[in-house]
Amino acid sequence: MAVPSVLFWATKALSTALGESVSDFSIRVMPPVLAVLLGFLFFGGALALQLTRRRYVPWVYWLAVAAVGVFGTMAADVVHVVMGLPYLVSAGLYGVALAVVFGLWWRVEGTMSVHEIVTTRREAFYWAAVVGTFALGTAVGDYFAVGLGLGYVSSVLLFAALILIPAAGYRWWGFGGVFAFWFAYVLTRPLGASVADGLGKPQAEGGTGIGSGWVSLAFVAVMIVLVGWAQVRDRYFSPAATAGDSARPEHRAYEGARMKANRVREARKDETPTMPLRGRPVAVDQGQQFLP
Repeated sequence: MAVPSVLFWATKALSTALGESVSDFSIRVMPPVLAVLLGFLFFGGALALQLTRRRYVPWVYWLAVAAVGVFGTMAADVVHVVMGLPYLVSAGLYGVALAVVFGLWWRVEGTMSVHEIVTTRREAFYWAAVVGTFALGTAVGDYFAVGLGLGYVSSVLLFAALILIPAAGYRWWGFGGVFAFWFAYVLTRPLGASVADGLGKPQAEGGTGIGSGWVSLAFVAVMIVLVGWAQVRDRYFSPAATAGDSARPEHRAYEGARMKANRVREARKDETPTMPLRGRPVAVDQGQQFLP
């Protein structure tokens, strides 16, 4: 998994804005059912590609995050538009679903730290939580911007201020790292979505009127730059790159297995000493009588 950093949070916030704008544009230019179907296929393919990686690959990871952003936005919008559920109700349902995911993750694995995602099952829990945060963040952002009538600019300022809480809490108020991370992760969604809607929505709906298509292209361009830099950092400046192949997970696994095998052989030598017999060594058990 990606390690939280300034680059990580900038890319994460941008991916949420990208997901919002691409979702809005897709629904405007094609039938909504087709848009949701394509979004689901994009999501499934990107996630399958991510789950087959044995180590963190920036472009694969962020492709999956972007796919979650697009499909998560569509799923949240369908619940409101098609089913007619108020934003507050859908936000509550998504909040409960996310709490269930976190509860099961903790009960089964005993940790929700992104630094300890070393199995496929833990990664599955991680991505289930990511989907939940996107859906919850979308509903919360729409509730404040549209349901409460704050508008997109006020929503951006609100969530930009709120996202400082987990940062300050982790730095000065004793927030745990896992709690602070997921707190911030949820809030990046309504922040990014409010930025995208504020830029892409028509002026009659409170936006600038640039258009979701042009906004999507701009976000894609910036996303490519950020992910490209992450790829360069991982390739040339990561601990694995600077230390050589010995720092890579697959090499460490091989070395661990080799060292374990050597310890077993050494233990067997201690338990089964050799004694010379007629000019050649033979293995004998402890306490065995030796021939003259």
